[in-house]
Amino acid sequence: MNNIEKFLAHAIELERDAARRFEELAAAMGTDGNAELKEFFGRMAHYSRKHLAQAVERGGYREVPTMKPEDFEWPDGTSPETAAWAGVDAFMDARGALELALESERRGHAWYAAVAATTQNPEVRVLAAEFVEEEAEHVELLEKLLAARPA
Repeated sequence: MNNIEKFLAHAIELERDAARRFEELAAAMGTDGNAELKEFFGRMAHYSRKHLAQAVERGGYREVPTMKPEDFEWPDGTSPETAAWAGVDAFMDARGALELALESERRGHAWYAAVAATTQNPEVRVLAAEFVEEEAEHVELLEKLLAARPA
């Protein structure tokens, strides 16, 4: 991906999807009675909204395109941060919620890393690399939480 406006449109959509997923997971953990993970996923939704705001801000004066779902260039045809086909449900347990979140964050990380590695545009490379670092932090946090939970 060599066009900065197109990259930003993708980053905005990806972070919007991540925030929604974390909000859904927070609600599911509220239903499950897990206050700790409800708060954690709520905090992660907040971080995703901050990343979304950063992507919008970086668009600044640029003409970031409004894209239809079919216009996005996602590896599997859907945003990497969209929840897996099973999605989030109210009966999901803590481990299942963490696994779903980790899988989505790993896909988001991989997408940003692939863009950073393959773009010919230095501005896209720098921005993608920043998002790689942020996603890596999320992956690490989720891996730690998951490792602390019994299988």
